[in-house]
Amino acid sequence: MIINQQAVHGITTGFKTIFNKVFVESKTLWDKIATKVPSETGEENYKWLGKIPRMREWIGDREIQNLTASDYTIKNKDFELTIGVDRNDIEDDKIGIYNPVIQDMAQSTATFPDSLVFKLLKEGFENDCYDKKTFFSEAHKVGKSSISNKGKKKLSVASYAAARSSMMSLKDESGESLNIIPNVLVVPPALEEQGRQILLADQINGTTNTYKNTAELLVVPELAGQDEAWYLLCTTKPLKPLIFQERKAPKFDALIDDKDDNVFMRKQYLYGVHSRSNAGYGFWQMAFGSTGEEA
Repeated sequence: MIINQQAVHGITTGFKTIFNKVFVESKTLWDKIATKVPSETGEENYKWLGKIPRMREWIGDREIQNLTASDYTIKNKDFELTIGVDRNDIEDDKIGIYNPVIQDMAQSTATFPDSLVFKLLKEGFENDCYDKKTFFSEAHKVGKSSISNKGKKKLSVASYAAARSSMMSLKDESGESLNIIPNVLVVPPALEEQGRQILLADQINGTTNTYKNTAELLVVPELAGQDEAWYLLCTTKPLKPLIFQERKAPKFDALIDDKDDNVFMRKQYLYGVHSRSNAGYGFWQMAFGSTGEEA
């Protein structure tokens, strides 16, 4: 192939077409448990996480809800992925060998929020949320009471039932029910069989399974390595248990001008993608996590 800017621009257009197609078609899991929140600055403060607003009977003056009870900030980070295409490969008409690489780049970009979100879930026993307690903690405060959304039991019908009951029993500072109904059970690959038995089996040990279809089973490869831990979530509220914050959506870039250093000095055309985003914790009340360390 004769290399000129027209030819290189044509290759770039082809790469963009491949990238965009695979990016749109890639299936993700993060949006099942996290709410996407647009960001306008380098960081966003979620101070309103300190209290879940509730309707009340109007007696006397309006009661202004306190939305400044916390100081929880999610700072955006820069992410990138770049590949180099050798000029010789273009001259030798070998550009087709890069198509799978562009496809992989698109899929990696589309599913990258999965890595951010499920890493946070996995680290929820260690990382703090808006109330300065770990996301899964035995000492969350509701009024003067200490409330737990953390367990230690292995995944079983009994532990699932206990977690479900605990979440559905949560109340606010006024003693009113938060109307939380968990609907997603998240497990690592190692617990898929147990999860399927609890949520899909007609019978367990000869007894009718009353918990069949009470939640969706979500098996997440990113959770491998912490093979006994499991999570029960409520994702039906406007704000899901986790937050995916996006400042800048992924953008496909190219450095292909003959005057660019990479082309002139290293005979490489560069193609890459970059974005700005991050993830953080929402309401701990919408989640229950068990380390699975106890029988």
